[in-house]
Amino acid sequence: MDEKSQIHALNRTQLVLRLRPGVPHGQTHDYKRNGTTSLFAALNSATGELVGKCCPRHRSVEFKRFLAMIDKPVPRELEVHLVLDNYGTHKTAMIYNWLVRRPGHHPHFTPTNSSRINLVEP
Repeated sequence: MDEKSQIHALNRTQLVLRLRPGVPHGQTHDYKRNGTTSLFAALNSATGELVGKCCPRHRSVEFKRFLAMIDKPVPRELEVHLVLDNYGTHKTAMIYNWLVRRPGHHPHFTPTNSSRINLVEP
């Protein structure tokens, strides 16, 4: 599972700089935000199936709804391994209690400040 807390709809404040011989393509450093959203995504590494949901906020409530959505089609006899980063949303009492009621779900947290392979990218 992965999530991106801010996916920006961006527009540069100025047009892209024109290409000239010997001058690389350039653009301005600043941009105008046209809103943000949070993407929660889960990848079934065995099948390559991707499930995603965009939410206007990034709280435990939205994360729990996403967990319930991806949990629904999973047969109870299967073991589910959730690879999560150390974002605070994943470690609240609400999420802990949800996981305790599902003994077949196993959360695995990546080390803080570690790089991980992002198979799900916007």
